[in-house]
Amino acid sequence: MIALIEAGSVGARAPAETGDIGPYLAAFRHMDAHPDTELYVARSRDGDVVGMLILSFVYGLAFQGKPRAQAESVHVRADFRSQGIGTQLMAHIIQRAREKGCCMVQLTSNKARDNAHRFYERLGFVPSHTGFKLML
Repeated sequence: MIALIEAGSVGARAPAETGDIGPYLAAFRHMDAHPDTELYVARSRDGDVVGMLILSFVYGLAFQGKPRAQAESVHVRADFRSQGIGTQLMAHIIQRAREKGCCMVQLTSNKARDNAHRFYERLGFVPSHTGFKLML
């Protein structure tokens, strides 16, 4: 999974991804301890990790207090793209969001990822907002 994240890094995040596994293990432990964060992994027939995404449930007051599902770290290994893996992962989390009573599934995508944007739009996602980030 770390290799997928490193391979897909662009922009300001690229230099932040390192081979040091310690911070990633701490993040895995944190996600495992919090039921509002779910990690999904796709494997090849050989057992290699070829896709992943993280789904978090965010609670607020908008939309009558219904939770939102936030998809992050959506990655499919380059040599496994266009085989339906991303579509299956996204279909699964959309269903999961419905099960949890979410009002929407939302995500952000780097402006440089034109292919990813077309993929999300094919799935019915709409580029409705402009996102802002402050790197710390």
